[in-house]
Amino acid sequence: MDWIAGLLIPFVKALVLVVLLLTGFAYLSYVERKLVARFHVRYGPNRAGPFGLLQPIADGLKMLFKEEIIPRHADKLFYLMAPAIVVVPALLVWAVIPISNFSFRIFGYEITFYLTDLNIGLLYALAVAELGTYGIILGGWSSNNKYALLGALRTSSQMLSYSLPMGTALLSILAVVGSLSLVDIVNAQRGLWFIFLQPLGFLIYFITGLAETNRSPFDLPETENELVAGFVTEYGGIKFALFYMGEYISMMTTSALATTLFLGGWWGPFVDELPILGIFYFVLKMSAVVFLIIWVRASLPRVRFDQLMGFCWKFLLPLGLFNVMVTATVVALWG
Repeated sequence: MDWIAGLLIPFVKALVLVVLLLTGFAYLSYVERKLVARFHVRYGPNRAGPFGLLQPIADGLKMLFKEEIIPRHADKLFYLMAPAIVVVPALLVWAVIPISNFSFRIFGYEITFYLTDLNIGLLYALAVAELGTYGIILGGWSSNNKYALLGALRTSSQMLSYSLPMGTALLSILAVVGSLSLVDIVNAQRGLWFIFLQPLGFLIYFITGLAETNRSPFDLPETENELVAGFVTEYGGIKFALFYMGEYISMMTTSALATTLFLGGWWGPFVDELPILGIFYFVLKMSAVVFLIIWVRASLPRVRFDQLMGFCWKFLLPLGLFNVMVTATVVALWG
């Protein structure tokens, strides 16, 4: 086995990807604060550095040097493990997300802009992404705090419920493509993006993505007006920052999957003639979805928990099943 192609190149690509994601997390928090401030006619961060660009660094240093306090009766093992369990799955999903079909050769080795093309890539992404839920549940349970425990219980019911309509939205894509490979799904959109074939599927995926990543208006597990800070009530310093790192990276992951599944991935004008443009198109589409997520946060109030669950079971899941039946019928008759 060639250890350079089998180990070194994937390790370097994974390292570069992690560095980009962690940097993206820091400045995505800055972008969100600036955008929400503009939506609400405020200034946002503007003191740390020119235009407030050093604010993420200032926040990181503040979190790093804050005093670490562990509750006396907390389960220390799971209390300390929980933040890592939230962050790591959000990073692992990117192993199968194809950013571009552009590749180049260096010293005889081909370098692609994704780590691997699994034939079960979509199943892998969904399975790994759901593991982050355990971090939130364990963090709330191990804190030995009633508000944190209530936030953890909300997380478990919310994630389990909204994963079902999300699955129905993705089943419609699988019925059209017939493959679980994310590269095959992107290539199937070369002529027509799936958002035009599956507008209802995209809407369901987007709404469930907000719920799965605890974004407004579905941020019930950490609602400060009811539960202090929910599952993060007993967390401070760098451990608190890791939870929000996981949330922001999950938001980027959800946007990247939306780009891959519904927005044509890297495809765009002149990609056949200049494949490197695919990277630009992917980042542009992903940024558009992130902007939409932030726009929703700035526009909609938080819902009640009974409304959250009722919307999922009484409306979103039946709508997703209806979309699957219509898609399956069309594919069977004209596919």
